[in-house]
Amino acid sequence: MLAADIVSKSIIVAHLRPDQPVHVLGDIFELLLTRNPGAAFSVGTGETAVFTVIAFGVIVYIARTARKLYSIGWAIALGLLLGGAMGNLGDRIFRSPGLFRGYVVDWIGVVPRYYPIFNLADSAIVCGGILTVILALRGYHLDGTRSVDDARADETGAEESGELPAEPGPPRDATEPADSTRPTDSTPPSDSTEPADPTRPAEP
Repeated sequence: MLAADIVSKSIIVAHLRPDQPVHVLGDIFELLLTRNPGAAFSVGTGETAVFTVIAFGVIVYIARTARKLYSIGWAIALGLLLGGAMGNLGDRIFRSPGLFRGYVVDWIGVVPRYYPIFNLADSAIVCGGILTVILALRGYHLDGTRSVDDARADETGAEESGELPAEPGPPRDATEPADSTRPTDSTPPSDSTEPADPTRPAEP
């Protein structure tokens, strides 16, 4: 994400002028070079130094957290936040008008008449923030574990909706006595040693 943000800004600065927007899709999607002294989506203009300090803090926190990070979801979320913060921080450090006061290059305009112009770093920060909220609400931790209550709630909901089969009952014991209500064969087996009836005439 950081590399994509740096390359895209370099191309825009080299080929576009602030007064010459490129209409990719009419007035809905434009490429427009602007300089933003504030935060993402042109928020807080005039507080460049404050946002520089905040970006440093975010980068340090994520770098320290990465040592105990074993969740793929959290890795993606923090990676987006880190890439976005570093992308805009690079502009504040190296671009005019001065060190730690540089203006961020914004160039993506989606209905720019009504919506602020942004860049890839801004998009990464927003997507990473949304994913962070989702992971936190669903009980996922940085180490890859999950809160027991949230996991049980998901399993219960899946069983009720039919997505998971219900737990089978205990197997029947082989020594369990037969059902007394089941009919049985009352005819005794024939005994080959039974004596012949003396009153019965012998067969010729």
